[in-house]
Amino acid sequence: MAAPLAIDVDRSSPVPLYFQVARQIEAAIASGDLAAGARLENEIELADRLGLSRPTMRRAIQELVAKGMLVRKRGVGTQVVHGAAFQRTVDLTSLYDDLVRTHQSPSTRVVVHDVEAADDDVAAALGVPAGSDVVHIERVRNARQRPLAILRNWLPVQLADFSTEDLEQRGLYALLRGSGVHLRIASQRIGACAASVTEARLLELRKGAPLLTMQRTAWDDSGHVVELGRHVYAPESYSFDVTVVSR
Repeated sequence: MAAPLAIDVDRSSPVPLYFQVARQIEAAIASGDLAAGARLENEIELADRLGLSRPTMRRAIQELVAKGMLVRKRGVGTQVVHGAAFQRTVDLTSLYDDLVRTHQSPSTRVVVHDVEAADDDVAAALGVPAGSDVVHIERVRNARQRPLAILRNWLPVQLADFSTEDLEQRGLYALLRGSGVHLRIASQRIGACAASVTEARLLELRKGAPLLTMQRTAWDDSGHVVELGRHVYAPESYSFDVTVVSR
């Protein structure tokens, strides 16, 4: 059976109709209302029911096909591919805040919370001498009670005055903001890797499974380095959404 969709379009809004429809379908997928494998109504029937033109509906569906969230199958129709996968815009936000905002029920398990000597790479990123004391944090972030990411962070000692319990209850950026740190800008690199034995165990995957990676260095509004983050994500339930602008 095709999944019925409750979609409301605002014709007085400056937001294009196709975009309104695409975002509401995307929200239904993100919330789990449309699970992986769910079939959408026939494109023509859906357009007629909403009082939209067929090209408008076709473009809305194509938006999500291009993102890999929907797939068209001959003789079957349009189906959800990733189910309740979490899609994150590449902004200066924390994963915890993004999960809360999209009602993904985040939880956190702290694996490491120690003071250690910075190696050469960490020291260079944080702008401190090699061997200096830094705070190292490693957490497993869950969404809907499933492991989503392993988050590894290094911070200057003076900025990391919070407990393991704090890290379990709130996101790192929320804790930093609460201590008066104003995050301003970050340098970020996205890539991929194969899961190590430890990563596979923490994310409940097989060893060597493909993972998305993100390395981020963030600065505050005074130009001081706030944190170095090296994170890995389970790709079947996570993606980055980037807007590209022509210059």
